Amino acid sequence: MDRKSTFETEAEERVRKSKALVSAITVRFAGDSGDGIQLAGDQFADTTAVMGNDFATLPDFPAEIRAPVGTLPGVSSFQIQFSDSIIFSPGDLADVLIAMNPAALKVNLAQVKKKGLIVVNGSVFNEPNLKKAGWKTNPLEDATLRDFQILNVPLSALTQTALKDQPLKLSEVERCKNFFALGMVFWLYSRSRDHTVEWIKKKFAKRPEIVNANLRALEAGYNYADMTEVMPVQYEVKQAALEPGTYRKITGNEATAIGFITGARLANKTMFYGSYPITPASNILHDLARHKNYNVKTFQAEDEIAACGAAIGASFGGELGVTATSGPGLCLKAESVNLAVMAELPLVVIDVQRAGPSTGMPTKTEQADLLQVMFGRNGESPIAVVAPKTPSDCFQMALEAVRIALKYMTPVVFLSEGNIANAAEPWKLPELDRLPKIEVNHPSAGKGPFLPYARHPETLARPWEVPGTRGLEHRIGGLAKADLTGNVSYDPENNQRMVEFRARKIARIANDIPEATIDGPESGRLLILGWGGTYGVIYEAVRNLKREGITVSHVHLNYLNPFPKNLEKILGQFEHVLIPELNMGQLLFLIRARYPKVNASGLNKVQGQPFQTKEIEEKIKSIW
Repeated sequence: MDRKSTFETEAEERVRKSKALVSAITVRFAGDSGDGIQLAGDQFADTTAVMGNDFATLPDFPAEIRAPVGTLPGVSSFQIQFSDSIIFSPGDLADVLIAMNPAALKVNLAQVKKKGLIVVNGSVFNEPNLKKAGWKTNPLEDATLRDFQILNVPLSALTQTALKDQPLKLSEVERCKNFFALGMVFWLYSRSRDHTVEWIKKKFAKRPEIVNANLRALEAGYNYADMTEVMPVQYEVKQAALEPGTYRKITGNEATAIGFITGARLANKTMFYGSYPITPASNILHDLARHKNYNVKTFQAEDEIAACGAAIGASFGGELGVTATSGPGLCLKAESVNLAVMAELPLVVIDVQRAGPSTGMPTKTEQADLLQVMFGRNGESPIAVVAPKTPSDCFQMALEAVRIALKYMTPVVFLSEGNIANAAEPWKLPELDRLPKIEVNHPSAGKGPFLPYARHPETLARPWEVPGTRGLEHRIGGLAKADLTGNVSYDPENNQRMVEFRARKIARIANDIPEATIDGPESGRLLILGWGGTYGVIYEAVRNLKREGITVSHVHLNYLNPFPKNLEKILGQFEHVLIPELNMGQLLFLIRARYPKVNASGLNKVQGQPFQTKEIEEKIKSIW
């Protein structure tokens, strides 16, 4: 008995000494679409959230729907950075890569730090798979990986051994290897398995044999990492000091859906969501369709035009009309959006941007629709444009899109992007009773004739009459409208007046949005101006360079039309303005056109991937 106790004490001491405390870690899972990479990544992120770390994720899906197994176009990946302090990006290079096959290794090798750990599924590094991935020789046997720590684990074979007595087909056993790998990474970073165990039991409850197999694979992977002598030191990341409150993991599209549901309730309106499936906006429809109990009506139309037209119909009927798409679909919706401009109806258009032009790279991110939403309609047709900066920020900016659309009777574009939509981070749940109500006043019949284009003295918004209200009969449509009466008018001076009214209405929104704020000195040598999903990498680059003695300022825009009214003043206080964008310089184009005295230049990337922090840092240093 004494001897056993001594052995246990020595084992505990050995485990204790092998643990290393680190501040932040970046993990990357990679494999075929059928390898359950996104599932494993999601479970790791969920567990990280439960354990109280701050984190940011970057899922990367293959653009090919059914790419051949084992080929480069079929590789799926999921990266997560988690930390004991506040972070805003998924990290540049991974500390550890889990590569399920040779193709995953080839595609993702450049995304691993030198001396980082690469765990490969040695079971599948055979000649046919190496050939499909374009390897001329086996990278596990030559000098290709000499700069990394390599852990060659026969994941497929070990999973089969762990599940040899399970009543499953071989293909079903093979699909469990993602949980074996997940178990290994859970051990490596001192993660609890409890959340994933409960998730497996619930997810596969109708197939107990799958529950048992996945649980056994998870446990086998964890134990393998614990027992093997070649596994490196075990790491631990302490909880982050987040603001007090209740948190949940949330993706950008989830936050978007919740934000619009909340906005509709704050306005006491039914939300009508007309949509046509398109990557990466489709799962907004999936989320909203599950929330009919919140007075949400979803409609999957036969095409983008019908989806937008139905949403306009909802707005005409006195409810909140919302439609969503990505860049190609926005092209199709343009004529309908212009109808809403002419009719001056509150319509929200969600554009989750992806790499283009044309069909482009459907699952890759970009910021190249800004000029399209600004100018991609015929005639003078100004609309409001807002853009979230992080996944959780989608909630707040969805509320803003609803508020602006209803208050100013105008279409509003909610300009998200692929890496925001699919990425996840902790979200502090808001106190709903503290959210301001969105006031909506529908006119009732008065003593005189109804004037559908009479304007509010402050906002210039026309009244939002509900069809069927006695005494409020009026004309509506896409033909030019007469001032006040809304009758069809071809009078030149009237057309000039109405065009100017609509432009001034959008301009007045600047009086109703927050002024831009500066992170850093209020004047100086260099200002970084960003928008959308570039926020996290710019924030971290500025913070990192400050430690090196390079102090620059940062302004980030949530409102792109109109700009915050103090933006020109801020920009004029700096010698140089750098604008990083995932396009060829679209915000730069607008800034130069609006503020020609500002000395601005761009940092542009159109590779379907977000910026890395080091790219921003290197550009700043080249200017500094």
